[in-house]
Amino acid sequence: MGDMDPHIFAVAEEAYKQMARDERNQSIIVSGESGAGKTVSAKYAMRYFATVSGSASEANVEEKVLASNPIMESIGNAKTTRNDNSSRFGKYIEIGFDKRYRIIGANMRTYLLEKSRVVFQAEEERNYHIFYQLCASAKLPEFNMLRLGNANNFNYTKQGGSPMIEGVDDAKEMAHTRQACTLLGISDSYQMGIFRILAGILHLGNVGFTSRDSDSCTIPPKHEPLSIFCDLMGVDYDEMCHWLCHRKLATATETYIKPISKLQATNARDALAKHIYAKLFNWIVDHVNQALHSAVKQHSFIGVLDIYGFETFEINSFEQFCINYANEKLQQQFNMHVFKLEQEEYMKEQIPWTLIDFYDNQPCINLIESKLGILDLLDEECKMPKGTDDTWAQKLYNTHLNKCALFEKPRLSNKAFIIQHFADKVEYQCEGFLEKNKDTVFEEQIKVLKSSKFKMLPELFQDDEKAISPTSATSSGRTPLTRTPSKPTKGRPGQMAKEHKKTVGHQFRNSLHLLMETLNATTPHYVRCIKPNDFKFPFTFDEKRAVQQLRACGVLETIRISAAGFPSRWAWHFPNIIWILMGEVPASLDKLTCFSFYRWTYQEFFSRYRVLMKQKDVLSDRKQTCKNVLEKLILDKDKYQFGKTKIFFRAGQVAYLEKLRADKLRAACIRIQKTIRGWLLRKKYLRMRKAAITVQRYVRGHQARCYAKFLRRTKAATIIQKYWRMYTVRRRYKIRRTATIVLQSYLRGYLARNRYRKILREHKAVIIQKWVRGWLARTYYKRSMHAIIYLQCCFRRMMAKRELKKLKIEARSVERYKKLHIGMENKIMQLQRKVDEQNKDYKCLMEKLTNLEGIYNTETEKLRSDLERLQLSEEEARIATGRVLSLQEEIAKLRKDLEQTQSEKKSIEERADRYKQETEQLVSDLKEENSLLKQEKEALNHLIVEQAKEMTETMEKKLVEETKQLELDLNDERLRYQNLLNEFSRLEERYDDLKEEMTLMVNVPKPGHKRTDSTHSSNESEYTFSSEIAETEDIPSRTEEPSEKKVPLDMSLFLKLQKRVTELEQEKQVMQDELDRKEEQVLRSKAKEEERPQIRGAELEYESLKRQELESENKKLKNELNELRKALSEKSAPEMTAPGAPAYRVLMEQLTSVSEELDVRKEEVLILRSQLVSQKEAIQPKNTMTDSTILLEDVQKMKDKGEIAQAYIGLKETNRSPAMDCHELNEDGELWLVYEGLKQANRLLESQLQSQKRSHENEAEALRGEIQSLKEENNRQQQLLAQNLQLPPEARIEASLQHEITRLTNENLDLMEQLEKQDKTVRKLKKQLKVFAKKIGELEVGQMENISPGQIIDEPIRPVNIPRKEKDFQGMLEYKKEDEQKLVKNLILELKPRGVAVNLIPGLPAYILFMCVRHADYLNDDQKVRSLLTSTINSIKKVLKKRGDDFETVSFWLSNTCRFLHCLKQYSGEEGFMKHNTSRQNEHCLTNFDLAEYRQVLSDLAIQIYQQLVRVLENILQPMIVSGMLEHETIQGVSGVKPTGLRKRTSSIADEGTYTLDSILRQLNSFHSVMCQHGMDPELIKQVVKQMFYIVGAVTLNNLLLRKDMCSWSKGMQIRYNVSQLEEWLRDKNLMNSGAKETLEPLIQAAQLLQVKKKTDDDAEAICSMCNALTTAQIVKVLNLYTPVNEFEERVSVSFIRTIQMRLRDRKDSPQLLMDAKHIFPVTFPFNPSSLALETIQIPASLGLGFISRV
Repeated sequence: MGDMDPHIFAVAEEAYKQMARDERNQSIIVSGESGAGKTVSAKYAMRYFATVSGSASEANVEEKVLASNPIMESIGNAKTTRNDNSSRFGKYIEIGFDKRYRIIGANMRTYLLEKSRVVFQAEEERNYHIFYQLCASAKLPEFNMLRLGNANNFNYTKQGGSPMIEGVDDAKEMAHTRQACTLLGISDSYQMGIFRILAGILHLGNVGFTSRDSDSCTIPPKHEPLSIFCDLMGVDYDEMCHWLCHRKLATATETYIKPISKLQATNARDALAKHIYAKLFNWIVDHVNQALHSAVKQHSFIGVLDIYGFETFEINSFEQFCINYANEKLQQQFNMHVFKLEQEEYMKEQIPWTLIDFYDNQPCINLIESKLGILDLLDEECKMPKGTDDTWAQKLYNTHLNKCALFEKPRLSNKAFIIQHFADKVEYQCEGFLEKNKDTVFEEQIKVLKSSKFKMLPELFQDDEKAISPTSATSSGRTPLTRTPSKPTKGRPGQMAKEHKKTVGHQFRNSLHLLMETLNATTPHYVRCIKPNDFKFPFTFDEKRAVQQLRACGVLETIRISAAGFPSRWAWHFPNIIWILMGEVPASLDKLTCFSFYRWTYQEFFSRYRVLMKQKDVLSDRKQTCKNVLEKLILDKDKYQFGKTKIFFRAGQVAYLEKLRADKLRAACIRIQKTIRGWLLRKKYLRMRKAAITVQRYVRGHQARCYAKFLRRTKAATIIQKYWRMYTVRRRYKIRRTATIVLQSYLRGYLARNRYRKILREHKAVIIQKWVRGWLARTYYKRSMHAIIYLQCCFRRMMAKRELKKLKIEARSVERYKKLHIGMENKIMQLQRKVDEQNKDYKCLMEKLTNLEGIYNTETEKLRSDLERLQLSEEEARIATGRVLSLQEEIAKLRKDLEQTQSEKKSIEERADRYKQETEQLVSDLKEENSLLKQEKEALNHLIVEQAKEMTETMEKKLVEETKQLELDLNDERLRYQNLLNEFSRLEERYDDLKEEMTLMVNVPKPGHKRTDSTHSSNESEYTFSSEIAETEDIPSRTEEPSEKKVPLDMSLFLKLQKRVTELEQEKQVMQDELDRKEEQVLRSKAKEEERPQIRGAELEYESLKRQELESENKKLKNELNELRKALSEKSAPEMTAPGAPAYRVLMEQLTSVSEELDVRKEEVLILRSQLVSQKEAIQPKNTMTDSTILLEDVQKMKDKGEIAQAYIGLKETNRSPAMDCHELNEDGELWLVYEGLKQANRLLESQLQSQKRSHENEAEALRGEIQSLKEENNRQQQLLAQNLQLPPEARIEASLQHEITRLTNENLDLMEQLEKQDKTVRKLKKQLKVFAKKIGELEVGQMENISPGQIIDEPIRPVNIPRKEKDFQGMLEYKKEDEQKLVKNLILELKPRGVAVNLIPGLPAYILFMCVRHADYLNDDQKVRSLLTSTINSIKKVLKKRGDDFETVSFWLSNTCRFLHCLKQYSGEEGFMKHNTSRQNEHCLTNFDLAEYRQVLSDLAIQIYQQLVRVLENILQPMIVSGMLEHETIQGVSGVKPTGLRKRTSSIADEGTYTLDSILRQLNSFHSVMCQHGMDPELIKQVVKQMFYIVGAVTLNNLLLRKDMCSWSKGMQIRYNVSQLEEWLRDKNLMNSGAKETLEPLIQAAQLLQVKKKTDDDAEAICSMCNALTTAQIVKVLNLYTPVNEFEERVSVSFIRTIQMRLRDRKDSPQLLMDAKHIFPVTFPFNPSSLALETIQIPASLGLGFISRV
């Protein structure tokens, strides 16, 4: 096809072949004047690609690519005076291909849409085709809602006076457009939306305005076009009517609404119509690109550029200026490829060549787009507040007139200018340039459209909120478009306004630059469309007009270069150029064909024409070989030239060489064909011979098989006869034998059954005897065992009670424990002394720190005074400068006087003679004075500047050095202090461990049989009482422990602490096991306890009552026991009462058992009495509670089933005691009441167990029902899914929608049912509440009747139903002193950080604690404040000790501790902190106590938590760092070759799963998100991140210094990339100013050291200056370990390393090789006040803090 006359298919074929052959992207640039056939040429090129390449899938992408043409022509083409289908925009279509060069998709970029055509058309022109297509299809039923009609009925379609195009049916074109939209995936609903918007634009053009006066206008009421527009757009009629006649003016302080004139309203209406159409055009282009987009990766593409040609009209405006500017850029690109590069190639290859002149349009482009060019001046004028077209024109004349040869001014106009373009001179009218460049649309009208109910309309304006790209701006005339991003970017209104300030010219210039970059990155192919005549006549050719266009395009210069030069070279494909002439081609241009220029390198020429050479002609020198061959093949040496690297040929020589090559290849092909055909015929003969032999073999085999079959049949007949005869005889025999066997079987069976019955009877009799005898034996054994066990139980219980009594007596003996633990006391005292010494050291350090702070303050004051002195000197310098300025003003005045004198001299010449001498003398004097003043001024200026510089530099240096030194000293002191705190915490933990070891040594359990008896309840109550006493006594000691360590140790307190520790350990073990499983039961029990606050008060009273009565009863029983013993010893016989007599022992044992039992019973009686008393006091006499209710409450307090069962067993064993013992011991009947109460409690326990069992069964049944319903729902979903998969796609979508609607309807009904149920429940509860309120009122009335008149007078009567006002909360929380431990337990010990961080506000525990502290401060209760703060600190330490390895827990309490510390500072009442508060917050400040000491304690605690957090971070990151930063290849293939001579290292991490850099980044993201969720201070987060990055850098560098296989160039590149990813993470998190990047500087310099050159002295100097963060030992170590990976690298020489050492010997750094990975930077806690008001904080019920109340 390339040998034919010029054709668009030839260019397309050449572009396709070059793309496949060279694997380079191609571009086809179609250009020409308007009406020359550019659009049709582009369509033919796309049609060729779609036909030749096909589609890579079944989606028919090529059809979609072609279908985009009708859509874009309908919305972007219009009729003009020169063309019936003129493209009013430029487009660049990239057709994507895969690796097999099949079409996979396309993408379209548009440029410069002519928006002004929407509202204005010249004579004999039309609007865009889509409007006329809509009007022609208005009678269709689906278009009735648009209310359209004839095109002459609309203002926007009748201005041109030519609504029809000859030979074009707009209705059929509308059908084609809709079909193309459907093919591209634009649904019918979206199509109707597009048509609604277009119809609305037409109706908007018919909106008329009526002038009220010169500055305002109105729209007639119920204006039909406007109402239709509002209905179609879905906007409010009144708002649109208002903003069409008004506009909003915003000033710095206020906003005004101003009416506008009729002309302004008309312009605003037209601007709105253009804006809507431009947005719709963008939306359609985006959806077309989405339809043409492919998910398959694009391998290459061919771009087709169909852009507007050079335009010149009678009146040329901003649109023509932009179009001609674009053509200048394209012509420059054409010149670059055709002329400049061609001739530069000849000069580069040193070929004899005479340069050919051609027109270079670079000056014209500079005139338009350079600095102070036309576009720059236009943008500058647009920014001026009062800029006009006239002032802009004057600026153009002043800047370019008579300075640029291409810029001219018309003679008869001051509002126009002329530019000499490459094609012709064009005169532009300046009117309208500024308005079109600004492209203003009223924002209020856009807001009305955005609030539309029509969903598609706001979707068009979504890109208003996006950042506008340089190529997506709009103009009043045309709109340059590019692909917009699919996701909107969020921005502030201010930023959006700034983006809209970009002018259309600026944006269009950027879009042209991007287009040029795209074209320069591809291989261009030019299609020059030549217009045959200007009258649209067929078969009419104007030769002068055609030659003019050819000359303007640079075609004639191209022909001259082709004729004179060497158009054929190898290795580079010159852009193909084709000229399409519309009409008949003249003879002078008949031979004009496509040029394919090649540059041939010697190697490529040798490779292609090797077939033309003989073996002897081939030499090692390729250039000489090519010369020898060309001398033989082409005799005329003028037909080719040899360059430095390429061979150049005259026209036709390449074709001659190709003919010789083709002949050679053809002869070789004939030889190959001859050989192959002979081989094929021989193969055919052999195949036929083999077939004949096979047929013979099969025939002979068939005959043999037939004979063998006959023999088999004969033998088979004989066998059949034999077997038949045998069968008949055998059959008769079997019948007889069967009959005999049946008779025998019946007889033998009868005999066997009789025998079996006899044996069975005997066996059953034996079994009965066995079971009877066994039952008798077991009965006797059980009775015996029961009696024995009972006796053992009684005896063991008696012995256990004795042992218990002895243990109690021993426990009360303090002296025994003192003897046992004298050594332990000494150890504790030693530890106490160590703690005291550390406290002394700490105080000394604090005094040093205060001294340093004082010194720092004095130095700061000195520096301030010096700075003030410098400021005074600076003021004096300013005064001197002012004097110099005044002198300069005098000089200027003198100059003016001199000029005035000279002018007077010229005007009054007759008087000049008299005053000439005087004037000359005056001038000379003034000049001398001027020179003297200048010299003095310069000297003064120089002196002042030098002095100011010197003083400023010296003071700045001193200030910086002293500040740095002070900061270093402060950091060192802070680090020492924090290390001391760390050591103190470690010693404190060691002290706690020693205490626990002592507790374990003291409380070693003795071996023995453990059982639970009736004493369980008494022991439990005693345990509770003793534990509470120990706890109350323990709290002050623990509160005073951190502050006062010098108090001597109390041994009794120590023993109580030991006992309390053991009890807490046991309780912890029990509760920990059942915590998760019984959490709901605990919550229920807590809720019930909260409903009975009075019962708690009774329990507290019971504790005190019980204690007193127990002491008194204990004394009485001891006295009675002693008296009884005395009486027995006196009255009994000596032999009976002897200590060793058996009767005496039995009696004493009975007495002790009875006394112990009596103690137990008395204690239980006291329990019942106290509870009865409390119930009587708390509840009215009518509702007295029975013993069963009390016992039921005791049962409800038990935590789980284990305790209930244990109590039940104890009650049963208690009830086993004989009744006679009870009656004997029950002197006053109290024990019998206790016994009855215990039986009732037993029954209640059983009922409680049954109810719990039933509730668990009900819950299990409900869960089973839910599982069953979920299974049914799952099966139903699977069935629906299977049914949907069998349906076609459209039906599948409908079915899924129907199913979704059904599901949502069912859920809606269920929710409505639940809502109704809840409403019924609410109504029922309201009724019950009213009933209860009435009852309470009646009860209060009854109580009032019982009150005496005197009491009624003293106490005012309060009505019941008076509504209460809402309380004004003061931001305080009230709690009781006894609830402090519960507060600490629920808020600190048992709090789960994850639920708090997700569901509640950050720092809520800290706020709650501070509000409790505020209430204690408000009450002026110092004991309560001290107790709460000490308990809080100790509880936080316990939590961190228990869960110190959990990052979330440590981060959570670090955040809350800091927030608590900030609250104490913020509300401390100090002025430095109060200035950050609001007035309301200042009212909440503490009034009674100064908590500065506790702030210091909290600060120390926060430092300890921070150090623990760093340790947790280090433990988590440590396994990841080496694998992620060094071992894992983030950039694949960089370090694919291992260094030679190294063994393969195995990593322990590889066995567990290799970590990557992404793992580290994910872990960092996890840490950062957790800290942000917990509300940690931003400055503290920065310090944590800095510490993390230091750990990463230190561990990585240490491993790099210890591993030789990691020291290579590729590994350095890998480390640099990993560090860049970490820096990118810092940028994403806005943490670049945290100092984390500086911690990675040693690692970065080590990586750079691996990559730089290491040979010369200059390299050594560069390394020394670069590696300032590395020590000398580290640098030398890296250089010694450096190992080359491939042959291109070399080892570092020893001499180079010695040079480095010599240069670094003066550097003072640490000799340590490895970095201290355990180093922790000193942490600070900058004050961060909270803006949260305390009175607005709500306490969620999930925290279980119902016992505290807001004040």
